Amino acid sequence: MTQLYPSLAEIRATARRLEGKVLETPVWRWQNGVVEQQFAGGEIWLKLELFQKTGTFKLRGAINCIEALDVPSRQRGIVAVSAGNHAIAAAYAAKLAGCSAKVVMPQHASPARIAACRDLGVEVLLMPDVHQAFARGREIERDEARTMLHPYEGPLTAQGTATVGLELMAQVPQLDAVVVPVGGGGLCAGIAAAVKQINPACAVYGVEPHGADALYRSFASGRPEALERVDTVADSLGAPYAMAYSFGVCRRFVNEVVRVTDDEICLAMLHLFRDAKLVAEPAAAVATAALFGPLRERLAGKRVALLVCGSNIDPVRFAELLARGARVRSTGLDVAMDGFCAGSVQ
Repeated sequence: MTQLYPSLAEIRATARRLEGKVLETPVWRWQNGVVEQQFAGGEIWLKLELFQKTGTFKLRGAINCIEALDVPSRQRGIVAVSAGNHAIAAAYAAKLAGCSAKVVMPQHASPARIAACRDLGVEVLLMPDVHQAFARGREIERDEARTMLHPYEGPLTAQGTATVGLELMAQVPQLDAVVVPVGGGGLCAGIAAAVKQINPACAVYGVEPHGADALYRSFASGRPEALERVDTVADSLGAPYAMAYSFGVCRRFVNEVVRVTDDEICLAMLHLFRDAKLVAEPAAAVATAALFGPLRERLAGKRVALLVCGSNIDPVRFAELLARGARVRSTGLDVAMDGFCAGSVQ
């Protein structure tokens, strides 16, 4: 019978395969500013995956997927669909492996991410929205016999993302909770599998924006759900649907999925910039947003790790979102206003 999640042995083997190709990213204990004011008595740790090569965790899964290809598949090349981070990682991994790559991105993708892909020598195709981008990617996969490197689905991707959790559990033992951003669920699935198999008592929370909450809805219904529309500042988390493998792993290992607003995300970006001096893209701030929002009471006094997963954002957009966060802060918004959650470990 096929195992439906990455085993600890597989995760450790993946970490050995990726050694030297990806960075072991650092952790930092947040002890100043807003955390010092609001979370006395607990410990808040940041897993700084935004310092990874290509500026995002996506490289771990992309390399693991490409290295599994046989020679004919490498010769035909790969195709990837992404708002940017997975596209950059797939382009980098393809260049490392010496195979050609095409990436399909929505037109609203960050110009900086589009430029990063082109700088890596791949062909970039722009589509009106994420739904049409996935459709075009599937056409290329079929017509050119390229291998699709999915941005969040499948065992190889989960094995790659699980190495983030493996590192974290060695760096900060005896955690009470780990909080992970969710787009399609590939990062959350891998990290949760690693965390729970190392320490079953550690809670794992997934976090989505309200405008891109496919996994939240899937936890509520008990099956993978699709979204008619995606609308959030966290474009890296704009997966239009949940998929069977990632959903299944998350259902097994993730305690709850909670949601945060775009205002809460922008305020969290401001906190990370002011206190930790981090240039975190919106997706990388959602775990922090959940700490100050729907998870505030549950995580008070706990030893908690927050995933800060990416930094691919251009300076103008970053400044705009920080200004929005500053406006939210100036209104005295209570960021604990959203307590919605769904799902439980099975």
